[in-house]
Amino acid sequence: MTLTIVIADDHPIVVDGFRAHLDLFGAQIVGNPTTPESLVKVVEECRPDVLVMESRLAKKDALRSLEKFQNLADRPPVVVFSGYPDATHIARAAALGCHDYILKSSSIHKLGEAIKRAVSGEPTPAESLLNNVRTRMRNNASSPHADLTNREMQVLRHVSMGLSNREVGKSLGISVETVKEHVQNILRKLNVNDRTQAAVWAVKNQLV
Repeated sequence: MTLTIVIADDHPIVVDGFRAHLDLFGAQIVGNPTTPESLVKVVEECRPDVLVMESRLAKKDALRSLEKFQNLADRPPVVVFSGYPDATHIARAAALGCHDYILKSSSIHKLGEAIKRAVSGEPTPAESLLNNVRTRMRNNASSPHADLTNREMQVLRHVSMGLSNREVGKSLGISVETVKEHVQNILRKLNVNDRTQAAVWAVKNQLV
């Protein structure tokens, strides 16, 4: 059976290169959205076996679009194929339930393997960028500030990587309201005024 793929990317050379190697995947491209707005519509209409997407489309945040079909009955697994290697993009992809995060500097074979794992439901390799960042975010290592609980430490790591309260909640399986409470406790215990200062504290103390 032919694998159906939606590739969300606004660079024709990337899409054409991907299309030229479809024999490696045993697949066909059924959609190519190029904006965050069209991403959701195309996925809902095409119902692909897998979504391969860039983290930014048309100079806009594309990852946020994933929230809009979180409740889709047959939501496809997502492999991010991105030119952005920074931890914030990877952390947000992890929080939003993406299966893997492959850099565009990788080989086409590595992308193909990630797609096949995503479709078959195989786990993401432990050494992957996504799993490395996910492990760092959920690390329960002791804090140099004794008053922070393990959960507060986890929330602080997420916040320090640039995640919103909603994304932190999705990653840790807690409500947005609970995240807000943790954030307020963190600010109070660290004696800082905002999330940025808390993130700076976390970096200085080598928590991220």
